Amino acid sequence: MLLTISTTLRPATDLGFLLHKHPDRVQEFGRSFGTARVFYPEATAERCTAALLLEIDPVRLARTGRNLADTSLAQYVNDRPYAASSLLAVALGDVFRTARLGRCDARPELAAAPIPLEIGIPALPCTGGPEIAHRVFAPLGWAVDARPIPLDERFPEWGDSRYLRLRLRGELRLADALNQLYVLLPVLDSAKHYWIAPDEVDKLIRAGGGWLATHPERALITRRYLGRRADLTREAFARLAELGDDVAESLEPPVEEDPAAGDEAAPAEEERGGGTPLNTLRHEAVLAALEETGARTVIDLGCGSGRLLAELLDRPHFTKVTGVDVSAHALGLAARRLRIDRMPEPRHARLQLFQAALTYTDPRFAGYDAAVLMEVIEHVDPPRLAALEKVVFGTARPGHVIVTTPNAEYNVRYPGLRERAGSGRPALRHPDHRFEWDRREFAGWTAHVASRYGYRAEIRPVGDDDPEVGPPTQMAIFTRTEGGR
Repeated sequence: MLLTISTTLRPATDLGFLLHKHPDRVQEFGRSFGTARVFYPEATAERCTAALLLEIDPVRLARTGRNLADTSLAQYVNDRPYAASSLLAVALGDVFRTARLGRCDARPELAAAPIPLEIGIPALPCTGGPEIAHRVFAPLGWAVDARPIPLDERFPEWGDSRYLRLRLRGELRLADALNQLYVLLPVLDSAKHYWIAPDEVDKLIRAGGGWLATHPERALITRRYLGRRADLTREAFARLAELGDDVAESLEPPVEEDPAAGDEAAPAEEERGGGTPLNTLRHEAVLAALEETGARTVIDLGCGSGRLLAELLDRPHFTKVTGVDVSAHALGLAARRLRIDRMPEPRHARLQLFQAALTYTDPRFAGYDAAVLMEVIEHVDPPRLAALEKVVFGTARPGHVIVTTPNAEYNVRYPGLRERAGSGRPALRHPDHRFEWDRREFAGWTAHVASRYGYRAEIRPVGDDDPEVGPPTQMAIFTRTEGGR
C-alpha cells in the first residue's frame, strides 16, 4: 500500500527536514506486520514528493493475529497488501512520529506554518463511498478528489468497487495533515486490523484534539475510529468536552448501548449523507406531531442525551418536560447538555429527569398529555415488548404517544450494511437493535396496540419516502379514544 506527500514549497526539498527523512536515502522500518519504506520519487527545488510504501507480510500478519484458530485462505489472500487501511495509519504514525508532533529544529518556522500539500492514496477502502471522503476531509480545508475504482474496467456494467483513488490538496501544517490521516484512514475503512484497547482513546485525543471537537462529522469519526465501542466513545467525548465549554456545547454525545438511547443516529444512518441528517428529520417530525396534538406536558421515554428535551424547553408552551432513561450515564449527558447547573429558574421549574426502566410500571410515567418513544422500541427484546406496551399504553395512558422506529426495508440503501448470513434480510442499523420492522410489521404492531389499549393510530413517513422501499424511519401517532380503557 502506498501514500505520497508532495509540496511545491520553495525550496520543496525542505519537506525532508519536516519529515526527518533525507531525500537522498531510502529508509526502511520493520514492523510486526511487514516493512515500511520511505523514499522520494522526486526531489527538486520546485516540487518534492515523499512516498511511504508499506509491504505487508500476510503470513506474519496471520501468525501474529488474534484469531489463531482461523485456517481459512482469507488470512493470506486479501486486500491488505494493496489497500490503505489502519495498518498504513499505524506505519505512518510510527515512521513520521516526530513530524506529527510538529517538531523541526532545523526549520521551526516552517513546521509552524501552513504549506501547500498534496496527498495521494491510489487504493483506499471507503465504507460509504466518495461522499464520506468529502464529508470527513473537506471541513478540514482539503480540496477532495475521490474517485471510485471500478471492479473491472473491462466490464463497466459490474459497477464500482468499495475502493477509491483519493487525492487531497490544501495548505495546512504538515503535522496537522499527518495527524488527520492517522485518524481518518481507519475511519474511512471503518475497520481496524488490530485489537482496539482503551489506549486508543488517548491516541485519538492526541491526534485529533486540535480539530476533531469542532468537526461536523465528529460523531461518525469518533465512533468509527473506536470500532463503535460505546464505552470508549463515551470516554472520548468526555475527554474532548474538557477542552472547554465552547467545545462541549458543540459536541454530540455518542450512541448509548441501552434501549433508552433513542435520540442519536444509528451508525449506518451516518453513512448516507446528502441533505438534512435523518436524526434531525426525526426530531422535526416528532416536534411537529407534538404541536399538532396540542400537548402541554410531555414525557420523553428514552431521552438519551436530552436533545429533544432541549428542543421542548425552547418552546415555552410546553409547561412540563420530563426525561426518563434507564441509563444513569445518559441522564448525566442530558444534564450536561441542558446545563442544569446554570439553567434559569423558570426553565428549570418546567424540567424533570429521572431514571427508570420502561418495562416496569412506574407511577411517575402517568399524567402527561403526550409521551415520546423515539428510536427506543427496537432496543427492547421482543419478549419484553408486551411489558413496555402495558406500562406505556395500559398504565401510564397519556393522551398521545409518538413512536418512531427504523424501516427495515430501507436498509438496502445504506452501503455499510451487509446481508445477514442465510437470513435474506439486511443487517440491523445498530449493534444493540433487537429487531427492525418493515412497514407491514410496524403497521400490524401499531394496529394491535391501538385496538388493545383504546387508541387510534396514524402512521407517517420520516425522511425520503423511497417509492420502492419506503422511508428510512416510520412514525406512529397514537391518540387515546374517549371509550378507551
